[in-house]
Amino acid sequence: MTCIPAVRKLRVPGLILATAFVLLAAGCAPKAATVDTAAGAKALTQLDDDWSKAAGAKNVDLVASYYAQDAIAYPPNAPAAVGFEAAKQVWATYLSDSTFSISWKTANASVSQGGDLGFTAGTYEDSYKGPDGALVQEKGKYLCVWAKQADGSWKAVHDMWNSDAT
Repeated sequence: MTCIPAVRKLRVPGLILATAFVLLAAGCAPKAATVDTAAGAKALTQLDDDWSKAAGAKNVDLVASYYAQDAIAYPPNAPAAVGFEAAKQVWATYLSDSTFSISWKTANASVSQGGDLGFTAGTYEDSYKGPDGALVQEKGKYLCVWAKQADGSWKAVHDMWNSDAT
């Protein structure tokens, strides 16, 4: 009978030590980051607006700077442009036409709960002189997927647009 109290004395400090360790470990465990998705969507909308202004100014290098190195652009009536240089070339072709103009407006933007992916979607308008010299005016829609880069910046990784039927 005298050995039972001795066992209890040994177990209680061990239990206290184990409990203290668990509580300490739980307090030191990294907490899941809370992502402000509304702020992220606002940031992507601003990026998209700035990108449209760069295209309106016909600044090819600035337009291309919004793309990630592994981006894919999906221009209408053309093959996908895979990689930064190919996407830049798509825009260089458009913007080298002195009659070409374009602008777009974000209608929807969202960022994932993890904060590493997002999208913008909206409408665009462009115009240019066709082969017959007549002014062509188009309206269309676009969808762009953005990925947060290692440096914290957002870059377009999938950029698709097409015109509405006339």
